Amino acid sequence: MADEVLRVEGISKRFGPVVALRDINLRLEKGEVLGLLGDNGAGKSTLMKILCGFEKPDEGHMLLRGEPYEPKSVDHARSLGIDAVYQDLALIDELSVFQNMFLRRERVRRPLPLLANRVMRRETRAGLDEIGINMPSLNAPVARLSGGQRQAIAVARTVHSEADILLLDEPLAAMGAKEGALILDLIQRLKDEGRVSIIMVLHNYVHVITSCDRVNLIQDGVITLDKATKETSVQELTEIVVDEYRRARAAASAQGAVKP
Repeated sequence: MADEVLRVEGISKRFGPVVALRDINLRLEKGEVLGLLGDNGAGKSTLMKILCGFEKPDEGHMLLRGEPYEPKSVDHARSLGIDAVYQDLALIDELSVFQNMFLRRERVRRPLPLLANRVMRRETRAGLDEIGINMPSLNAPVARLSGGQRQAIAVARTVHSEADILLLDEPLAAMGAKEGALILDLIQRLKDEGRVSIIMVLHNYVHVITSCDRVNLIQDGVITLDKATKETSVQELTEIVVDEYRRARAAASAQGAVKP
């Protein structure tokens, strides 16, 4: 408990008749990388949105560094040290690379309320260089960029915030193998340094085993597996998910058989 930075107890969330999460219990330790797995619609993104203040749970409670945690908004969560990369990236197409990098956290020159564009460009270049992503122009609107480049901006923006808990929802989405490897290398460096604690939604089981300390599996809104990655394998994770798929197919077939 002394090293625990985040705890979720009994969290449930409904959207009308749809139950997205059921009695979720989750913990994150200091310096840990926790992999979150699950099929599409299992509830992973909903859980991440609750953790970062975008959604509010219907039931349950959370603890942040041992204190009650009830984020009123994304900005409130960020002020408490939790930042996120969303699946939809939360980028503004019309704004430039460096403007998106500092979206809602702009650098301002004092005493005049003027944007410190030169400073933001310099820090954006340093952040992207640290990841190893080549971005020819920091002034280009992100609408012109590839999916991988957009993803890199979102990841770099979160990593270079002042947060000590990072929530990465599909950080490798739309990335090629080379770009994805750079992001995984960055996560490994952060892990080795112990600078931050990370919850990362992934679909690739090899990435989970190689990059995470522990894995949670969400099935139908419930966490059904909580294991250290050194105690599981790609084969075990695959077999669990394949079994879930077979049960879903069987249930669908049985339902179809009883219809008039």
